Amino acid sequence: MRTPSLLLLAALLLPSAAFAREPAAEAEAAPAAKEPAAVYFTHDISSGGLAKAYRALGRPLEGRKVAVKISTGEAGNNHYLQPALIGPLVQSLGADIVECNTAYGGSRQETADHRRTIAEHGFDAIAAVVILDEFAETELPCPAGSVHLQRDRIGAAFTNYDGFVVLNHFKGHQMGGFGGALKNLSIGVASTAGKARIHSAGKTDKTPDCWGMLPPQADFIESMAEAAGAVVAFMGDRAVYISVMNNLSIDCDCNGHPAKPEMADVGILASLDPVALDAACVDLVYASDPARSASLRARMEQQLGPHILDHAERLGYGSKTYRLLSLDGTNPPSTARVDR
Repeated sequence: MRTPSLLLLAALLLPSAAFAREPAAEAEAAPAAKEPAAVYFTHDISSGGLAKAYRALGRPLEGRKVAVKISTGEAGNNHYLQPALIGPLVQSLGADIVECNTAYGGSRQETADHRRTIAEHGFDAIAAVVILDEFAETELPCPAGSVHLQRDRIGAAFTNYDGFVVLNHFKGHQMGGFGGALKNLSIGVASTAGKARIHSAGKTDKTPDCWGMLPPQADFIESMAEAAGAVVAFMGDRAVYISVMNNLSIDCDCNGHPAKPEMADVGILASLDPVALDAACVDLVYASDPARSASLRARMEQQLGPHILDHAERLGYGSKTYRLLSLDGTNPPSTARVDR
């Protein structure tokens, strides 16, 4: 197995202040939403709970050519969404699992290595797995008002589908602060070259060059929001967004040696608005036991993670305002912040 480059390891270990700038004041206020986006919640982290969350959205994808976008997880990591959890939903839709190769040296940068990792993690036992950038790439326009990226470079096979389940494992992330729907839509759908473009805030499409060209942290966060917006616009009303809040490490599933989870599992959330979905997940972290969530909170804040929500909202493809609706026959959990 190839190991990450020293440049990448240095980038991951350096404090965010090395690349930091304060997020710029937003040029204009986001337009008021007609009504808060619905975000559905269940404590039931099971295949049944996942199906319940999908059905609640009222946007059936049956009969379409469906892609389920997940992270297949780096070799050595076992926090990713398990095939036993997601298999029944994937199979009920007759869907393909889709993923892209990575931009760092590891078990998923090259297609052959990635396919071995996919097999080891059991995903090809539940569905066909398509590596979106295995054969070709294409570009999508970023939203009007984007300041770092004009076009998002993605795996071309993504455009072969007409139904999309963006299925996210919400957790921390070494560089982005947290990984949820917006990261899965941006870094996750981007080709290897597209990932380099996002990580460098548009300076280069070349790996490993991008690791020596890291921009101020806020520029990287905003670049993820811009790339995610390109994918959201392409999918339109053909997509649903579901996030599972379990195995809440401060590290991403792309880390082969992640920190152990400290927070308790939370539940499954689903929405037709990816920004509202990530906002609800972030709020539930801040509403959890502060003694157990302290590390994840610190990771999100140090890496300016929540700024992705502000920039995405300004770009107009989602809203941080939402209504949390329980699917459990009880009141939804509180999203009131519990301070340290």
